[in-house]
Amino acid sequence: MDIYLINLARRPDRLAVMASQAEKLGLSLTRRNARDAKDESDGTLERWFQPGGPLGEIPRGDKCCSLSHRDAWQALLDSGADHAAVLEDDVVLKDGARLVLGGTGWIPKGVDLIKLEHYGPPGQIVLLSDLVSVGQGFRIARMHSRHTGAAAYILSRRAAELLLAIPQFDLPVDHLLFNPNNSKIFARLQPWQLLPAIARQQDFIGDKSDIEGWRVGLRKFDLTYARRELVRFGYDLKLLPRQIALLATGRARFVNVGKN
Repeated sequence: MDIYLINLARRPDRLAVMASQAEKLGLSLTRRNARDAKDESDGTLERWFQPGGPLGEIPRGDKCCSLSHRDAWQALLDSGADHAAVLEDDVVLKDGARLVLGGTGWIPKGVDLIKLEHYGPPGQIVLLSDLVSVGQGFRIARMHSRHTGAAAYILSRRAAELLLAIPQFDLPVDHLLFNPNNSKIFARLQPWQLLPAIARQQDFIGDKSDIEGWRVGLRKFDLTYARRELVRFGYDLKLLPRQIALLATGRARFVNVGKN
């Protein structure tokens, strides 16, 4: 399976760290040049992104990150392969990554998107159903609640085709893939969570993302910010009845992805 590593040209340090991790795990990475928010034209960003969306204005850095992922999806289609893994260059891989990323034979038929990372706090819980053993001590489960972050995932050709058909994005890539509250394509992608997760972003172990600086201005507390947060809260409530029904009938349960 091809493993696409999204890496900024001005971050050879991160490339070196990722290459070292891959060598220790016996994995081969294919570097994909990341779109740089410092260089990308306004016209390109306007072409691919709506001026607003469920989460409000998308920061410039997140737009470029999303386009970098789109480039990786296109690379999968161009390769002729059935699946590919996508990694960001600030992710830490666990030893089990060699078993997960070393091939595709373990992926059940009809599974098009698998989130490989644990994002958020150590106690991050996600509403999951249909837990399936995929061997080597790993399971996957259907996601029914938000678990963002797009630093490590596997997608199929079908998922890539669905995503590449989107004419304009109204969400950052991680919400597009893994946030059922806001994403119009979540139900068609039907993402699964890997348990235990084999990846963790540096954000949660000491380093900061390169796109963080582009978000600061949009997080300034003012009337616009307050309105945006109210809209977000409304979206978060949208799926609550269905999530309660899944819990009440025993079809899904909350799982601490940081412990499993």
